[in-house]
Amino acid sequence: MIAFILRIIVNALGLAAAAWIVPGIKVTPAPVDNPDLGLVLSYLTVGLIFGLVNALVRPIIKILALPITCLTLGLFAIVINAAMLMLTSWITDHLSYGLHVDSFFWDAILASLIISLVSAVIGFFTPSRR
Repeated sequence: MIAFILRIIVNALGLAAAAWIVPGIKVTPAPVDNPDLGLVLSYLTVGLIFGLVNALVRPIIKILALPITCLTLGLFAIVINAAMLMLTSWITDHLSYGLHVDSFFWDAILASLIISLVSAVIGFFTPSRR
């Protein structure tokens, strides 16, 4: 359970870094009395949805895209990550708060690179299960 919560926090931090750097990524705060609490709640909710999308949809897409991923020497994985970010944006469009990605090509791809980098750096410093 602790690893699951830590994964949500890491996703939220990666999304926060991407929203801070990429101008086409916006996170709408949750409608609560305190705007800072609403923004934190929104990042945690989007981090949860992004983690669920990566856990449920991404393995199927990776298997289906295996030939093109091999052809591009793994670079197509960046496009898959960006597609998962766009899917998360589409899912959170149905909430009153959440993630909005302006365009797929530059915004989603750059944001997926930033999220992967932040996740790798934070994952390096967190203790492993072994």
